[in-house]
Amino acid sequence: MQKLWQDNIIFAEKLRKQLHAHPELSWQEKNTASLVRSQLDELDIPWRACADTGTVAWLNKEAKGAAIALRGDMDALPINEQTGKEWQSVNQGCMHACGHDGHTATLLATARWLKQFEKELPQPVVLIFQPAEEGFHGAREMIKDGALDNVGEIYGWHNWPALPYGTIACPDDIVMCGNGTFSMEFKGRGGHASQPELCADPLLAASAVNVALQQIVSRRIAPQATAVISVTQIHGGTAPTVIPETATLSGSIRVPDEETRQKINQQISEVATYTAAAYGVKSTIEHNMRYQATINHKAQATYARELWQSLYGEQSLNHGQALPIMASEDFSYYLQAIPGAFALIGSDDGEGYNVSCHSPHYDFNDRLIADVCRWFCQLAGLTDQSLPT
Repeated sequence: MQKLWQDNIIFAEKLRKQLHAHPELSWQEKNTASLVRSQLDELDIPWRACADTGTVAWLNKEAKGAAIALRGDMDALPINEQTGKEWQSVNQGCMHACGHDGHTATLLATARWLKQFEKELPQPVVLIFQPAEEGFHGAREMIKDGALDNVGEIYGWHNWPALPYGTIACPDDIVMCGNGTFSMEFKGRGGHASQPELCADPLLAASAVNVALQQIVSRRIAPQATAVISVTQIHGGTAPTVIPETATLSGSIRVPDEETRQKINQQISEVATYTAAAYGVKSTIEHNMRYQATINHKAQATYARELWQSLYGEQSLNHGQALPIMASEDFSYYLQAIPGAFALIGSDDGEGYNVSCHSPHYDFNDRLIADVCRWFCQLAGLTDQSLPT
């Protein structure tokens, strides 16, 4: 059994590097989906396409009772990779900078092992290979297309470079915040850079708004609130000697709940409108909701956390990372629909795997594949007798 397990993990690690070298953006995961489906075919695991590039597969489908679902996301990011690894992305401007290659490979490793012991599963198991997590609502579309049909509970995870290797953060409530974006356009009066008094400078107004927005959290929202406002882009101008007619500003918010989202969006609009007016500039503001907070269900979170602890010891529980994480996840859609839990699992083993997600220097820690695969298999119902010692 030990050799079979090792062969499975080695296969998954090679597959992970293959996926890493050929990343695809959200809703463009055609080749990734084809690879996943071909692997399922080889294993004689039935599947169907879901939400175009997504795939839903079944094990022990005819068993009685509701299924347990395990999810892995597949999409990459529009980033130019700078890792210099042998398996670096060959697709310019596209990179697996969040570890979804590892999540997919881990779920396939889980599929291979569960298939060998399918008759020992106590209930049906659904494997969800999900596209478009990176801001494009893939989970929502998978649910619309029936991914959760006859599913009673669901589990997922994300590698987390800020946590020590093998440490799990899986609280009984909120684990990751909700998010949204905002964009603004400032319309002023352009002119010569030597005569700013004859202009209404939209860049100056945008700069003032940027500073003012930083005061919402602490001055209008309590500093204890789990909230962030980040301005990430300011654009304007075409030449060094020209004050432009327009400028744009955009950014992101992170919130723990929808009440806080509503307050922050209202205050962003007020700050932008009145600050711009003070500079003789008009502003228009657009808010876009992305994901709600990822909130675990207590029973499932406790089970997932205690199972991980039983496998990897007391030291594997998170005691240092402040929660919730301010990043966001569309796994929230699943947890709004059915009970389940989402975990962050540390990848920092002192070997360079502490580079944050979404960095051009990030790479997934392949050591996680074996540990998470074992955890997934036991979440699905396999006992110690069906796993190597």
